Amino acid sequence: MAKITGKKRHSIRKSQIAPLYAALEEEIGASVSLFRCERVELLETSAGIVLYLIDKKPQLLERDGWVFPTLKGLLEHPFPERRVVVDAGAVPFVVNGADIMRPGIVTVSDDIRSGKPVQVVEERHGKPLALGIALFDAGELREKTSGKVVKTIHYIGDDLWNLEF
Repeated sequence: MAKITGKKRHSIRKSQIAPLYAALEEEIGASVSLFRCERVELLETSAGIVLYLIDKKPQLLERDGWVFPTLKGLLEHPFPERRVVVDAGAVPFVVNGADIMRPGIVTVSDDIRSGKPVQVVEERHGKPLALGIALFDAGELREKTSGKVVKTIHYIGDDLWNLEF
């Protein structure tokens, strides 16, 4: 993947903030209140991902029609929704960008839907390690015993994590 760079950065109007938070609420429910702020900036990137800066930090990302917190946003504002918990054996692979395989999963939250973003957290401290797209609904995911179940799209140390603007 080529290095991600910021292209355009500007504040968004209050009238544009409401639809942003509505889209975020659709993904994470009531936890949207953790990310509310009066001043939100938009940063377009060379990778086609739109980042929203809250308090000048990249805390939300928009991609493929959905809005979800970035890893930096998750670290600053942890929430219980859309969570896949992996065991200690999976951690080294996840932080290097590997997709999430079923044997490494300890628990999944009930609100996981196929094709929607999820946060991948480690079991011991509950720290977010990656963002991914669920390949199955929560029930199907629990029934599976092997194979890839979450496609990783953003992980600690990737180009998006290291983005400077």
